[in-house]
Formats: sequence, C-alpha cells, structure tokens
Amino acid sequence: MKKAAVIFAPGCEEGEALTIVDILRRAEVQCDIAGLGSDEITGTHGITMKADTIVSEAVCDYDMIILPGGYGGTDAMKADSLLKECLQKMDRDGKLIAAICAAPQVLDAAGLLDGKNYTCYPGVRDTIRHGTWKEDAVMTDGRLITGQGPALVYAFAYTLADALGADSRTVMKRMAYDRAFDVQEDN
Repeated sequence: MKKAAVIFAPGCEEGEALTIVDILRRAEVQCDIAGLGSDEITGTHGITMKADTIVSEAVCDYDMIILPGGYGGTDAMKADSLLKECLQKMDRDGKLIAAICAAPQVLDAAGLLDGKNYTCYPGVRDTIRHGTWKEDAVMTDGRLITGQGPALVYAFAYTLADALGADSRTVMKRMAYDRAFDVQEDN
C-alpha cells in the first residue's frame, strides 16, 4: 500500500489539512499526520490537532508528501530546513509532492518549481518566483500536484488519491461529491 504524509505545521489551514487526511484514509491510503516540531499542532483558526508522528528524516520514506496551506503553516514550513531537504530528496527520488493554497511557496523556497506549472491561492501568486502559474483548480505537472485553496480541497484530495493508485470514484460517490458540485458522471 502507498503511504502519504500530510505535514501539519503551526498555523496550517485546518480544513485543508484534515480533509486531505480524511479523503486519503477513506480511499484506503496509509495517510499519516506529521507534525512540524510537535505532535500537537494548532492551526490558523485555533483548532488543535494531534499528529501521528513528528517530522523527521523518516518522512522522506513516504511515497507522497503533502503540504496544506495557511499563511502561518506555510511560513513555518518555509523556515524548516529539514522539511525542505526532505522535499528535495523526494524530488530526486521521483516521489510525489503536493501543496495547496499558500504552500506552493514552500516548493518555491525548496527550488522545486523551476520549469514546472503550478497553481496556488491567487493572493500568494505574486510571491512565487519560479515556475509558471496556471488558473486551474488543481494542477498536475509530472510528480508535482498543486491546488488553489480551501474550497477546492476535495478536488485536490481526490487527485492525490488517484496519483497514489487509490479508487477516488468510489470515495466520491460515498461522499456525494457529484451532488455538491454538479460533477458530471463521466468526469
């Protein structure tokens, strides 16, 4: 079974972080919450969450690393040299890397957006120096997956599940996703 690690950093966007974990676990992906610096993380809206593990070099062993947004969480991740080194190692090893909302700034800080198409929260677009911004809700460029923001986290998480070889369509149906967003049955 493929393994994914979602990085929960102080000030992360709780709705994005928890929705990603929820959908991947529903899709039967081993999805662990890795706390940045602690196993208890308080997000941007004051919700305290419990991590399964703390970010360490072991995070590099996962098949995918996922960075939720939130300005505080993004700033904390950009400042963490171990996390940036792990992202670079995963990129060299051909593993999957994903970021949503403001978190593509972390990918930029780690040097992973050169020559890549990406999307992000429109309000942070001008702060990212490398890569080519696209207006897509979710953008996949090779092994790099990015998403725009909180309202699009479901589409982002289903894309992650698919990239990990899981059956996102079954999860979508069980969650009535097709009714929430007028998703066409054949899309």
